[in-house]
Amino acid sequence: MQLGASLYIPATRPDLAAIANGLKLPGLRSVIFCTEDSVHGRDLERALDNVAALLPALETSSLLRFIRPRNPMVLWRLLQLDGIERIQGFALPKFGPHSLDEWLRVWDARAGHYLLPILETVETFEHRKMEQVRDRLENCGLKERILCLRIGGNDLLNLLGIRRGRGATVYDTPLRDTIADLVRIFHPAGYPLSAPVFDYLDTPQVLAREVAADLQHGLVGKTAIHPAQIPVIEALYRVAPDDYETAKAVLAPGAAAVFRRNDSFCEPATHWRWATAVLERARVFGVEERSSPR
Repeated sequence: MQLGASLYIPATRPDLAAIANGLKLPGLRSVIFCTEDSVHGRDLERALDNVAALLPALETSSLLRFIRPRNPMVLWRLLQLDGIERIQGFALPKFGPHSLDEWLRVWDARAGHYLLPILETVETFEHRKMEQVRDRLENCGLKERILCLRIGGNDLLNLLGIRRGRGATVYDTPLRDTIADLVRIFHPAGYPLSAPVFDYLDTPQVLAREVAADLQHGLVGKTAIHPAQIPVIEALYRVAPDDYETAKAVLAPGAAAVFRRNDSFCEPATHWRWATAVLERARVFGVEERSSPR
């Protein structure tokens, strides 16, 4: 929940330390320094040199800081760097049943890092193979280190040869069913999912519509590609007053087994998980102000 809108930053940028230490973009909740798709192959060594120079300069901060390694070998190199324990973890690209063993071979849990695996390979479209990933994560003991599974929307659309139109949300594309399937597979097992990137900067109203649909699918946390997207995304994460009051009523110790509130049916036995998530969202992002009567 505290990841909020995670901003991706190419690790080749010269201002990594200013961003990572909160001097630039001070309202940022989480940042992912990328050495993968946003970095050209010829610039990889420069990106890794940048990260190596950044780590000793990292100060204590509430900002959650992650690195996206290009591949398992780059993850191994990153884990050898002085100061790597100062970041919170790694976003693992192209994560699936075929790459999981490669990541595990280089993984070293001693520094206490968290993982943000990114589901963006062709296997993501196959229900059975995603169940295999879920079961493997359980069996290899990684579950407690996974903050969330990220849905790599653009990579998945690329596999279909599609790019969304300017006025379309990801739910207006074939990924709607894929996202719903991933929710059905991973949420009951206790794995949160974060939402795909929205790659237009001039249609904030469409972005807001997409975030509302993210929430309806149970997704909290979304990749941002520009700081201007962050307030749009996180404004939608603020909880509506009616939802906040209803969630409190559902979780109240003396709540009836079934009750009516604001002409809606409430049953704590089946609504407690929703209510718990609503109150956690309110704690992190706040509650919307009530509209003043006219």
